[in-house]
Amino acid sequence: MGRHILIVQGHPDCTRQHLCHALAQAYADGAGTAGHTVETVEPARLDFPLLRSPSDWQEGAVPPPLREAQEAIRRAGHLVFVYPLWLGDMPALLKAFLEQVARPGFAIDPASRNPLKAGLLGGRSARLVVSMGMPAPIYRWFYGAHSAKLMRRNILGFAGIAPVHTTVVGGAGAMTPEQVDRWCEHLRALGMTAT
Repeated sequence: MGRHILIVQGHPDCTRQHLCHALAQAYADGAGTAGHTVETVEPARLDFPLLRSPSDWQEGAVPPPLREAQEAIRRAGHLVFVYPLWLGDMPALLKAFLEQVARPGFAIDPASRNPLKAGLLGGRSARLVVSMGMPAPIYRWFYGAHSAKLMRRNILGFAGIAPVHTTVVGGAGAMTPEQVDRWCEHLRALGMTAT
């Protein structure tokens, strides 16, 4: 039986196609071929405000387009986040999206006495697909893959999502069409196994 997969296409530019779009589509194609159900959310196509205070995050209303995104997360058994590394982290738009959807009562239990066990999204797995201009080994070994660790531990792990696997795509700006095709084949294979 297939899994229900949600792909969050985190590239902030939806006016043209980027490597992230090709990778996300390849994953979706592989998953669909294998009989998995696939939904996609693109924060760049949604209109929502930034959170500006703790009370907005804790007590404010979730904007309507993001309530739909929360429902898509609720339906999913596996989440895939595809985004470029910008200034050493995920783009601000993706971070703003996550701040809005990962509210108390949805992603974490505000009444939990143990903050390490407050996650409400357990039973889900995830994959991060992070593209960048630098070579992947430099990001992993010299920089410690800090952005992926932050997402894995402090956002997804805190919400109870595990395991979280990471695919790092380095040298994004200088890829030949053949290299892009090889990466797309790799993502297609990952989509087929829903990992």
